[in-house]
Amino acid sequence: QVQLMESGGGSVQAGGSLRLSCVAVYGMSFTVNTMAWYRQAPGQQRELVAKITNGDRPQYGVSAKGRFTISRDYAKNTVYLQMNGLKPEDTAVYYCNAEGDTEVGRYQPVWGQGTLVTVSS
Repeated sequence: QVQLMESGGGSVQAGGSLRLSCVAVYGMSFTVNTMAWYRQAPGQQRELVAKITNGDRPQYGVSAKGRFTISRDYAKNTVYLQMNGLKPEDTAVYYCNAEGDTEVGRYQPVWGQGTLVTVSS
């Protein structure tokens, strides 16, 4: 079983910064290959913000390019999302996501509980 614990959300004024953190806790029979951040604004579909896969370059959604940076500390099983230049349209619940394998194959993607980011103008 893989569990994700997010932190770092909050309220900020436009132009400000926040850093989200997500710790993955899992047993020895699991691997986590990809960790990602998604977000969902009220009335909107969930969208990819950024993801990072073992050995690959990070990938970003259109809204995040140039402003957000995803990074991963493999020793701490933690993924971070540094968000700079925040805009009111970045207001959303941000979800951490993990994908990987067990001894018997790929497991279903795992989601965190979400952390709210509110950006005021």
